[in-house]
Amino acid sequence: MSSARLLSSRRALAGAAAFVIAVLGGCASDEVPYEERAVEQIYNKAMDLMEEDRYRPAAKEFDEVERQHPYSEWARRSMLMSAYANYKVNQYDEAILNAQRFISLHPGNRDVPYAYYLIGLSYYEQISDVGRDQKMTEDAVAAFTELVRRFPASEYSRDARLKIELALDHLAGKEMEIGRYYLNRHDYIAAINRFRIVVEKYQTTTHTPEALERLTEAYMALGIKTEAQTAAAILGYNYPGSDWYEDSYALLAGYGLEPVENTDSWISKAWQSVTSVF
Repeated sequence: MSSARLLSSRRALAGAAAFVIAVLGGCASDEVPYEERAVEQIYNKAMDLMEEDRYRPAAKEFDEVERQHPYSEWARRSMLMSAYANYKVNQYDEAILNAQRFISLHPGNRDVPYAYYLIGLSYYEQISDVGRDQKMTEDAVAAFTELVRRFPASEYSRDARLKIELALDHLAGKEMEIGRYYLNRHDYIAAINRFRIVVEKYQTTTHTPEALERLTEAYMALGIKTEAQTAAAILGYNYPGSDWYEDSYALLAGYGLEPVENTDSWISKAWQSVTSVF
């Protein structure tokens, strides 16, 4: 290699090394430099930052409590406070991790219900529209459900129940969107499978009347009249004044049929299995 090319190569390597050092230096600057301090001093500083709505540096100070004084009472408090501070600045992964760790390390602590609630909120805040993947919605439902199951009388369970209902409605909306897509493409079996999920899993949501009407449409298109009549009958029994029932009734009437429930139908059995619980 010529001396000129060797010099150029060395300069390139030196430049790359300088870039890496700069990047690493920038990352390191986000960390709280280690300075041994009394636990009360670190915790109080974190709380002062919280009062100033400076949640990101507050979270780092709470983490510092754990780093320097891992076995203290302050460390236990700081773990959950760090989760909350991270939640406030939309650092949801960190919030969930800290809250889960709190539950794992202190399962009998009185603040465990709040830790579950914070996990649920962190997933709930990330719920996207029905056109996107609904993993966050499912995770939110799971976290809130666990909270309600384990701590039904908790002050956080009431709001958790409300958010569960809203999240389930969202999941049902996703199934309806896919079902409508298949129905418009005349893929009736695939459409029925999606509307069936709504009737069986999300029966208490606002999407159930439409799901029953769409089942009436799909079954009539396949020539399966008894199932179409059952869907319309269930719809009429439970939502007699809805536009969806009027549409189902008119569709059947066009073929000289009326809504009649077949108690052997999966629709009838699914409805009875849910309503009997309540």
